[in-house]
Amino acid sequence: MSISKESELVGMQRVSEIVALTLKKMREYTQVGMTTKEIDEYGGEILKSYGAKSAPYETYGFPGYTCISVNEEAAHGIPSGKRILKDGDLINIDVSAELNGFWSDNGGSFVLGNDIHNHQPLVEASKQILQKAIGNIKGGVKIADIGYLIETEAKKSGYRVIKNLAGHGVGRSLHEKPESILNYRVKSNRERFKKNTTVAIETFIATHSTLAVELEDGWTLVGNRGGYVTQHEHTILITDNAPVILTENNEI
Repeated sequence: MSISKESELVGMQRVSEIVALTLKKMREYTQVGMTTKEIDEYGGEILKSYGAKSAPYETYGFPGYTCISVNEEAAHGIPSGKRILKDGDLINIDVSAELNGFWSDNGGSFVLGNDIHNHQPLVEASKQILQKAIGNIKGGVKIADIGYLIETEAKKSGYRVIKNLAGHGVGRSLHEKPESILNYRVKSNRERFKKNTTVAIETFIATHSTLAVELEDGWTLVGNRGGYVTQHEHTILITDNAPVILTENNEI
């Protein structure tokens, strides 16, 4: 969305702080032996305590307050009372919510307990690439150039990007224009980032796959060639200089 007055900025700051805090607390709460449903319900209670509504639940009828993806799941994992977390699991939590007509989105992948499967390098690559991408965004920069940066940095680290998952505009709804802030360059896309707009920037860094495919449950996404995928996401406000990271307190 385009921020044109102080009240809109305050609204975006408030909902962004809530989704970021929820993500941080959910990550800290997660322990070996818990189910993903337990963690999701904990996150749902945090959102409710601030008067915020789960965006995937409200918008799409998603069967959970948050998306929790484990190991081979790339995104949109459904919280389940049967999914018991183990030491070394690769976990992604994605939290988005609405408050007073404003929407914000953030997410992050992490390794639970000991890194016995060596997932941490993939996690760190995703974090660092997101930081670098955000650091290069300002008003007037081509969206395609940020996609090129993300893919180039992924390749330097020995990884790939998921090409059919993307960042997006956010603010007055969960998904707004620009609708696809991709993790690779589409040369024909001449769209540019605009000053004073809010967008969700997210990395999808993969070991083997380049596309996400949907499972029979109608929600969960996995890589088309197997392997693992990490995602990190911030909602930011674009300026003439460095963006303002509205979800900074998620500490990803």
